[in-house]
Amino acid sequence: MRFRPARPQEGLLTTLAVGLPLVLALLAAPLTALAGSLDHRLTVPVSVGSALAAFLAVVWGWGVMGGGSIDLPWSPTWNLRLAFELDGLGALYAMLATGIGACVVFYSSKYLALHLEHQGRSPAEATKFHALILMFMGSMVGLVTAQDLFLIFVFWDLTAIASYFLIGYDVHERESRYSALMAMLVTGVTAVLLLVGAVMLYVRYGTFLLPELEQVVQPGPHLTVAAALIAVAGLAKSAQVPFHFWLPRAMAAPTPVSAYLHSAAMVAAGVFLIGRVYPLIQTSQLLLDALIVIGFSSMVVGGVLALSRDVLKQLLAYSTISQYGYVVFMFGLGGSYGVAAASFYVLAHALVKSALFLTAGTVTEATGGEYRLSKLGGLAGKMPVLAAASGVAAAGLGALPLTIGFFKDELLFAASLERGGVFPFMALLGAVLTLSYMWRFWSGVFLGSTAQETVKSVVKPPAVMVAPIVLLGVLTLGGGVFVGPFVGLANAAAGVSFGEAVSVEAAYHLDTRPENLLAGATFALAALVVVTRRFWSGAAEGFAKVGELAGPERLYAASLHGMNNVSDSVHDIEVDTLRSRVSAILIPAALLVGAGFLASVPSGGSVYSVGGVRGVDLPLLLVLLLVAAAAVAVTIPRNHLTLVLVMGSVGFGLAVVYAFLGAPDVALVAVLVEIMLTLLFLGILALMPKEVLERTEKASLNRASRLRAYSIGVVSGLFALFVVWGALSQPAPPESIADEHIRLTPDAHGYDIVTVILADFRGLDTLGEIMVIGIAVIGISALLLRGRLR
Repeated sequence: MRFRPARPQEGLLTTLAVGLPLVLALLAAPLTALAGSLDHRLTVPVSVGSALAAFLAVVWGWGVMGGGSIDLPWSPTWNLRLAFELDGLGALYAMLATGIGACVVFYSSKYLALHLEHQGRSPAEATKFHALILMFMGSMVGLVTAQDLFLIFVFWDLTAIASYFLIGYDVHERESRYSALMAMLVTGVTAVLLLVGAVMLYVRYGTFLLPELEQVVQPGPHLTVAAALIAVAGLAKSAQVPFHFWLPRAMAAPTPVSAYLHSAAMVAAGVFLIGRVYPLIQTSQLLLDALIVIGFSSMVVGGVLALSRDVLKQLLAYSTISQYGYVVFMFGLGGSYGVAAASFYVLAHALVKSALFLTAGTVTEATGGEYRLSKLGGLAGKMPVLAAASGVAAAGLGALPLTIGFFKDELLFAASLERGGVFPFMALLGAVLTLSYMWRFWSGVFLGSTAQETVKSVVKPPAVMVAPIVLLGVLTLGGGVFVGPFVGLANAAAGVSFGEAVSVEAAYHLDTRPENLLAGATFALAALVVVTRRFWSGAAEGFAKVGELAGPERLYAASLHGMNNVSDSVHDIEVDTLRSRVSAILIPAALLVGAGFLASVPSGGSVYSVGGVRGVDLPLLLVLLLVAAAAVAVTIPRNHLTLVLVMGSVGFGLAVVYAFLGAPDVALVAVLVEIMLTLLFLGILALMPKEVLERTEKASLNRASRLRAYSIGVVSGLFALFVVWGALSQPAPPESIADEHIRLTPDAHGYDIVTVILADFRGLDTLGEIMVIGIAVIGISALLLRGRLR
């Protein structure tokens, strides 16, 4: 049963509660782009104001109104609906998307100006960046509030498109382009699985609407496969093993992109999807066990690799893989504690990890571009405010007391203890790794004195690049003291995923309960890991090296290279000659259609049937035999004039066939077309040099080429035969689409079907063609204006 908290008000205000945040979030990008096109100095105030307005609208919609919903028909034929709801789950992720988004946009106002200046690029290019960030924000708000699986898929792909351009923002750098393509392929290809899973559910239950699906689905192999496909799309997006390799590569993006997409938005969308369809997933224990295995593998792999990385953002990227592994692990544990802990973990992680990514960008900027941990150190004295704020964030991720992170681990331990067995020890291992690499990050940057030459070159970072980190640090401390509102939001989100009300509490307990014992063990074992680094660092680096040599990224690169080679080979065959090009189209089409017909053969029957021949059919059969003979005869003549005349006889013969079948208008059109084509061919032959015609008439094929040509001809002929035979063997449908057209004609305000078809269907088709031409004209004009076409 789907959990829906009662709302104090109904009607227009509840519609506005979800509609206002959605509209403001979706309008933020075009408004910013428009303002920036007028004057690039307007970009920052408009983008920051738009993001902040969307955040305040989400807070009002959930905190004051208690959520709301919109449900409008979209495509009634497919039972698609524009269904949006600001429930607990949507509110949590929408607040993160807009709140963290506002902080990142504000931070970018200074960071991006410096970034563009270092690269010698125009400040006006900041407009594109801010618009893309806000495009992602709007897509994220649409995604987390959508209730229709097809609508979810649409917004899912919009986030992928926005992330592609954001990761590849420095388009002049090869690493950025390669990383953007990798992220797009991994998350985009797996997005198809989301669509396949949604279609499987639609075929079985007749709806894409999740609230309806949760009421009618029945446990079984069909539901398990569909839910698994959707879950795989979520796991790939959240960079879980074995799809994790794209996230470290994505660190080629500017720091604000990493702070937003790769801590609170894009990877969060993956676990959001799991949370949204969790009522379907939890019907299968197999899927829950798979989530435990994948989540724990990501916790360990990400944690170990984070301990071996020297680049700041790489370390944080692997820690993100590990942290979202916690979330997947807790979803796999299940139960009210597991789902509530997962929701709270996403909230706490977004606050602290975005602050840490922003810290990495600020440190790199302040030290003249230094991004390696081994070259940094001793910066606390030079940047005390940044050191304190980022220290709070690091403490939050490491789950130290008085931070919001302490409660995320408390809930993790509670969920694992509720499940029992080996799971508390698995949770303990993940927590130890987290505290260890967080200490390595923060102490490596701000403590010690290992890189005095770097310290001497430090400049004071701009206040704009420190203020968001301070704000996030304050929220981390506030959550560690006043945890109630955060737990309340997590409980509301968990209630949607779990299917019933969830009431999990988080508080400090000065006793020896198991959660406290596990927390104490975490601090002790993490300290042991830190002081014994020289004994295990080689093993960690060796593990990373093995992953580079034989890990999934190597498989991805090999697969991409192999597919490129196959594509090149097919291209070379296709463009060799006209015969090869026709072959490359007809043979695969014949194989696919043949496989489709074989798969469609019903049990106990046949797709193909043979009817009787009546006396009145004999003239038609005679004409068809003559047409077939003419078609074969086309392959014999070598003289071009004879070839054109024989080929024309095929068309004129078909015109006679149309006349026999009672279609004189079609026959007349066929005759006119054949006359025009014959005259056109004759005109071309008259213009061609005589020497060329004589040379082509004398040309001959070798034995292998002739065999290939015959084979292609036979396969293509059989393909056409079976397509026509199979189509004519099917009984006529009892109802035609024409009946539906007749019925709907008055609704289209037309007096006859032809008028409606020409005005509506053909008119819409023409409009689409005009749009294609218009887009092409705009693209060519842009290239001409930039001087790229000479």
